[in-house]
Amino acid sequence: MTVQPADGLSPAAAFPDPSHDQWQSLVEGVLRKSGKEVTGSAAEEALSTTLEDGLTTRPLYTASDESPDTGFPGFAPFTRGSRAEGNAAGGWDVRQRHALTDPARLNEALLGDLENGVTSLWLTVGGPAGVPVDGLARALDGVYLDLAPIALDAPDGLDAAATELLRLYEDRGVAKDEARGTLGADPLGHEARTGVEADLAPAVRWAQRCDAEYPGIRAIAVDALPYHEAGGSAGEELGLSLATGVAYLRALTAAGMSVEAACGQLEFRYAATADQFLTIAKLRAARRLWARVAEASGAPAAGAQRQHAVTSPVMMTRRDPWVNMLRTTLATLGAGVGGADSVTVLPFDHALGLPDAFARRISRNTSTILMEESHLARVIDPAGGSWYVERLTDELAAAAWAFFQETERAGGLPAALRSGTVAERLAATWAARSAKLARRKEPITGVSEFPMPGERPVEREPAPDAYAGAPGGLPRVRRDEAFETLRARSDAHLAATGSRPKVFVAALGPAAAHTARVSFAVNLFGAGGIEAVHDPVSVDADTAAGALTASGAPVAVLCSSDALYAEQADAVAGALKSAGAAQVFLAGRPGEYAGVDAYVFAGCDAVAVLTSVLDRMGVA
Repeated sequence: MTVQPADGLSPAAAFPDPSHDQWQSLVEGVLRKSGKEVTGSAAEEALSTTLEDGLTTRPLYTASDESPDTGFPGFAPFTRGSRAEGNAAGGWDVRQRHALTDPARLNEALLGDLENGVTSLWLTVGGPAGVPVDGLARALDGVYLDLAPIALDAPDGLDAAATELLRLYEDRGVAKDEARGTLGADPLGHEARTGVEADLAPAVRWAQRCDAEYPGIRAIAVDALPYHEAGGSAGEELGLSLATGVAYLRALTAAGMSVEAACGQLEFRYAATADQFLTIAKLRAARRLWARVAEASGAPAAGAQRQHAVTSPVMMTRRDPWVNMLRTTLATLGAGVGGADSVTVLPFDHALGLPDAFARRISRNTSTILMEESHLARVIDPAGGSWYVERLTDELAAAAWAFFQETERAGGLPAALRSGTVAERLAATWAARSAKLARRKEPITGVSEFPMPGERPVEREPAPDAYAGAPGGLPRVRRDEAFETLRARSDAHLAATGSRPKVFVAALGPAAAHTARVSFAVNLFGAGGIEAVHDPVSVDADTAAGALTASGAPVAVLCSSDALYAEQADAVAGALKSAGAAQVFLAGRPGEYAGVDAYVFAGCDAVAVLTSVLDRMGVA
């Protein structure tokens, strides 16, 4: 929105308003310089980006990109926020996750977090990955339960964990109407993770009790993370969360609860990724979609969705984990701008094991900085009105609703899980994304781009896995998994031989001719843990053989300009082969060069190339 200055003078008054056609003409000129002869709408399409769920982001959005009326915060369809005041009053709830099994250690971590900005606690209770139920009282010693809401995650013992928590409230004098938090009952989420058929009866029973006795506690968590962690897209995550919520509504209302009361027992959990605009749109779309469900169920006023956003485990990397701090910051920004009520920032070393005190400190301070120093929570729905965000919200909502309807036609979420429909859909999505990751169309900084093979790995105490040994369920994936496998092979080779696998960089001509492709090749092979030896700076047909022998590398890659390739590639490749090179690559688009076995270029399948190189080198 443009606001005219108080004096009526507009800085742009002397300039004519450009038209969309004029902009397209300028785009055509830029593309023409890059060798693309496209005109009109095709020029705009050339700059568009294809996303999952059949979505496309265009380079330019204008007032002509209409979207449905988003209303006001706190009112249906709740796109702009579930509460009229948003998070402006006190910011979002900073919810720290804890999975320590020792009550004393857990207590120390909880008190430290609460003293330094955390406002609620997310605890794993029971099972191999949580604090024992009989240790919960010790873990919460010194915690003011009337001030710090507790969110339980008790996949192996909901009844025991919930009973113990409510007993602690009573023993410590917390009035029933002052208790806050969620019991975390999510039988369908547990089935998605384990394959064990869900029993909704305990969740229904606890929801009825909370509705009757504990107005500030929600019994059920509609957790979409199992689908996100199985490789699902944003639309699939939203669609399956709707299907989960509807399944719980059916069970609760069948037990005699009103739709309004049933909706009040649900808290929805979503993943926040480093794609901040998609995260913003996802949370806004989620509220709009749930409002539609509540409206269709006859209770439009109950459609205000309570949201808990968690920074994505899928995006966290094991190599160069410090970059995860930047990823989680962007994800938290997206969650905050998107209007999440609670935000959990996973520590940067989450993928490596149990976080240390420094990692927990950074994760909680991420929210603090965004709220207190960046003032991110002071404006309600700051992205509202952006033509891009509104259009993305609308398109994502449409894609999610379509998948939700598809799941309902399959018999609802329980049936879709048990028939394998959900698993097949998510696997297909992940396979398509994996191909992009392998070709580095979706780069991973520190892993597939700008790796540091010589950096010493960060080590952490192993984290217990609540779902280890589960008989079935959806897989859990990570963006870095294919490259991590390659790097693990390199690490094993280093441990066994004292050196990493090597590739000799045969650069032709002056630095100006080969620097760009040398950098490309070094990064590419480094993503597989293969050390690039670039010494000497430049070689020719006479010196290439000796340089290869001195490097100790069994594989070589030629790097230079196309013009120098035409002059020298055949001869240099022949010299490398005669010196014993098992394989000779050329950095550039495929051509006809004698002695060159394969080509590496932007968009090639890096995982396949690196796997074949390690195989040829005999790296197990």
